[in-house]
Amino acid sequence: MKMTIPKLWGLPRGGRHLTAYAQGLRYLVCIHLVALGMMTVLRGVFYASVRSQLSDGVRGDVGLAAMAFLRGVWFDNVTACYILLLPLVVVTAGAFSAVVRRWAVGAMGWFFGLLYTLVWAATAANIPYFAYFTKILNSSIWNWAEYGGTTVGMMLGEASYYIYIGVWVVCTATFALVLRWAGRQLRKAWNQLPPAQKGGRWAQCAATLALAAAMVGACFFGIRGRMGYNPIKVSAAYFCNDPILNQLGINPMFALLQSTLDDLRPENRRLHLMDDAAAVQAAQRLLGRTGLPDVSPLARRIQPAEAPANYNVVLVLMESMSAELTGALGGTSLTPNLDSLAQQGRLFTNCYSAGNHTNHGLYATLYSFPSILKRNAMKGSNIPRYDGLATVLRAAGYRTLFFMTHETQYDNMNAFLRTNGYDEVYGQENYPREEVVNHFGVPDDYLFRYALPVISERAKTGRPFFATLLTISNHPPYVLPDKRQFRPRSADMEQAIVEYADWAIGRFMRAAAKEPWFANTVFVFLGDHGKMVGQANCELPSSYNHIPLLISGPGIEAGQDTAWAGQVDVAPTLLGLLRVAYVQNNFGIDLLREQRPCIFYSADNTLAARDAQHLYVYSPDAEREFCYRLDPAKPKAAPQPVAMNESHRRLRNYLFSMLQTTEFMVGKGMTLGESAEKNASLP
Repeated sequence: MKMTIPKLWGLPRGGRHLTAYAQGLRYLVCIHLVALGMMTVLRGVFYASVRSQLSDGVRGDVGLAAMAFLRGVWFDNVTACYILLLPLVVVTAGAFSAVVRRWAVGAMGWFFGLLYTLVWAATAANIPYFAYFTKILNSSIWNWAEYGGTTVGMMLGEASYYIYIGVWVVCTATFALVLRWAGRQLRKAWNQLPPAQKGGRWAQCAATLALAAAMVGACFFGIRGRMGYNPIKVSAAYFCNDPILNQLGINPMFALLQSTLDDLRPENRRLHLMDDAAAVQAAQRLLGRTGLPDVSPLARRIQPAEAPANYNVVLVLMESMSAELTGALGGTSLTPNLDSLAQQGRLFTNCYSAGNHTNHGLYATLYSFPSILKRNAMKGSNIPRYDGLATVLRAAGYRTLFFMTHETQYDNMNAFLRTNGYDEVYGQENYPREEVVNHFGVPDDYLFRYALPVISERAKTGRPFFATLLTISNHPPYVLPDKRQFRPRSADMEQAIVEYADWAIGRFMRAAAKEPWFANTVFVFLGDHGKMVGQANCELPSSYNHIPLLISGPGIEAGQDTAWAGQVDVAPTLLGLLRVAYVQNNFGIDLLREQRPCIFYSADNTLAARDAQHLYVYSPDAEREFCYRLDPAKPKAAPQPVAMNESHRRLRNYLFSMLQTTEFMVGKGMTLGESAEKNASLP
C-alpha cells in the first residue's frame, strides 16, 4: 500500500530527514504552546488571588493588567525555551537515525513531564508565597530545606494551601495527557515515514540541518529574551508604580533559578570581618546611635524643628569623575563649568565613593548603605527594599524621576529603582535610535536635553520633584559629538571626554537657569566613582574613590568643607537641608550638622579607611593588611608604608564594624524605615 505524508505548515513532500524533522518540530511546538497557555492560566489564578492587594488607581485598569500578562508570556517563553533546547537537539538526531526515533518520543515525554511538573509546582507555590511575603518565589525557600518535616507539615497543615496543591495536581495531570496524546501522534507519524530516497540525499541533509540550526538559534534567542545589550532580567517585568503588577509578569521558576544562581556568585558570599554583635555595638558607638527596637540598631527618628522647605532636588551622578580630574579640587583644568559651580555652592573636598562601580555609587548615594567589595546589591532576582532619598521624598509628596543613558535593565536598575521609590524611570528605550552612540546609549548632552523638558513638565503640577540623572560619557568607549557642537582643547581622548562631560553639565545648567523652578531647586553633583589617574602608589590609589561632591541652591552657604564625607552621607544631608521628618535607617550622617572621624570605602576585592594622617588597606581574599602614613601638608604625596600602629587599628575597627554591621542588617532585612512601607500603597 502506498503511504502518503501530509504537508506540514506548507512544507512540500521532501526527503525522509526533512519530513521526520518537521514532524518532530510540530510535536515540540505543540508542547511549547500548551505550556505557555497553561502558565498564562496559572498567572490568571495568581492575578485573581492578589487583585485585592492592587492599589485603587490600578485595580480596574484592564490595560495595565494586560501589559503585565504580556510581560508574563515573555518571561514564560524564556523558561519554556530553556526546557525546549535539549528536545530540539534530540529531534534533530531523530531525523537522521531510526534508533534515536525509537526511544526519543518516550524520553522527551518524561523530560517534559518532569521539568514542567517542577514548573507547575513553583508556579502554584508562588501564589500563597506571594500572598504572605509580597515577593515572587526565590532562593530564600532553600533556607527551609533542612527543616523538611516542618515544611511539609506547614504545607499540609494549612487548609488554605490545599487549593494550590490541587492546582498543581490538575496542571500536572492535564499536561501528562497532552504529552501522551502528542507523543502518540509523533510516534505514529515517524512509523509512517517514506522509504529513504536514493537521489538528492546530501541536499536533504543540508536542508534539514539548516532548518535545525535556525530553530536552535531561535531557541537561544528565546532564552536570551531580547535583542538588547543585556539578556532579559527580572527588571523587564517592571513597567508601572504598582508593586503587585510589576511582579505579576515574572515567571516563578525563572526567579527561583536566577536568585539561586545569584546566591552562588562569589561576590555575594557573606563577608566575615568580625563578630556581628561586636560590630553592631561598635557601629552604634561610632555613629552615636542607640537604634529603634522595631527597626534596626542604627535607626533614629529625625524630626526637624522647622517646617519642610519643599525645595526641588536635581542630583547628577557623574560617570568616573575623580577628584583628580576636577580643577576645583586641585586636579586638571578640564572642568571649568564644575569649577564655576563649586564657587557658588558647598564643595566637600574629602568625599569618597563607596565603591568603584556605578551600581555601588547609586546604591550608596540614594540609600546610604555601604557597598561591599564587588557585590552588586541591586542586581539580584529577588529585589530588596530600602528606605532612601526617593522613598522618603515620595512619601513627602515629591514626584521622583530617574534618567539614565543606557538600557533600564542594565544592572537591574529599572526593577530596583521602581521598587525603591522612583515613579518614573527613563532610559535608552525612550530615546530615538539615532541618538544612541554606543552600547551605553546616548551621550550626556542628549540625556540632559531629554530630561529638562520632562522635569519642567512635572514642575508645572506644583508638586516638588526629585530628579536623578546618571551620566555615562566619561566611560569607554569614548564618543565625542560633532566638532560643530563641541571642540575640546585637549588632543588626548581621555582628557577630551572629561571636557565634554563638563561642557554638557554647563549647557544643562544654563538651560535650567531659564526655567521658573530653578530658583527653588537644590542641585547636587558628585562622581559615581573615580578612575585611575596618574600612578598606582598603593594597593588602592585614592583617585579610584576620591570624588567631587558639590551642593548648591537655596539654604546652602557657599564655600569649601574639608570634613570627611562619603556617598552614604548624601541622602541624610539633603533630607536635613529639606527639613523632612523621617526614620533614618542607614549609615549616613548629615554633613551640615555632624562629622566623621574618618572615611571608609572599597574597590572590588580591597577595603580601605583613611583619616588625615593614616591609610589602612585590607584584602579579604589574601587576608593581608597594609598600613601607610599620609602627609597632610602634601596631600598628593605618595603614602609611606609603615608598621601597624594604634591609629591604623582605629581605622580598621571603624571599617570592619561598618561593613560587618551592613552585612548583619542586610542579611536580617533591616533596610526599611517607615516611608517605604507607606510607599507600597501609593499609586
